[in-house]
Amino acid sequence: MDTDLAPEPWRLLVVDDEPDLVEVLCGALAYEGWDARGAADGPAAIELAAEWQPHAVVLDMMLPGMDGMEVLRRIQARQPEVRVLFLTAKDAVEDRIAGLAAGGDDYVTKPFSLAEVVVRLRGLLRRAGSVPRRPTGPLLTLGDLTLDEQSREVTRGGEPVELSPTEYALLRHLLLHPRQVLSKAQILEAVWSYDFGGQAHVVELYVSYLRKKIDHGRAPMLHTVRGVGYVLKAGA
Repeated sequence: MDTDLAPEPWRLLVVDDEPDLVEVLCGALAYEGWDARGAADGPAAIELAAEWQPHAVVLDMMLPGMDGMEVLRRIQARQPEVRVLFLTAKDAVEDRIAGLAAGGDDYVTKPFSLAEVVVRLRGLLRRAGSVPRRPTGPLLTLGDLTLDEQSREVTRGGEPVELSPTEYALLRHLLLHPRQVLSKAQILEAVWSYDFGGQAHVVELYVSYLRKKIDHGRAPMLHTVRGVGYVLKAGA
């Protein structure tokens, strides 16, 4: 899916129990040319998501009755490819990581700027499939690891590897730079399209997810270069 070619605007669902915040966010997203709708609680969000099939959800973690984690689980059970940006008032890194580990793709901490939400959503939508593909040579291969840019399928040793869109984008970037050590800052800029402001633990988290999926039970390909960054290479 490419934003330049899409026949309709991106659909964004905003879920928060503060009506004023939902209205402001929906207005800001509409200003970007996106189709934005709001929901005040978990059940309403789940029902609207099932009917409307949004491309991404801006989701408050601390909803009354049914928290954001449960809403995420139920929406992604029907629509696993939907992208999720968590809104959280919590400052603890553990809470943010819990949201990402549960299937969220990114987060912003309240209070936040509307510009920050827009930038992060652009990154999510880009990773969901709007990165332009090269017209020829859609296969990226290193050793027995293959990524098909056309089908978005990944295999290692002929066995399929299931990746989230963010994991896919990370692996794609590494495969485009094989045997090259990439710093966390370089990865943040290329995959997330913005600077986390020193929160490089997000890169570490997704590298650990990716490593478990492509290296589990096999010769390791994704290596950490201490104090520098990460490198993807085949063999010793």
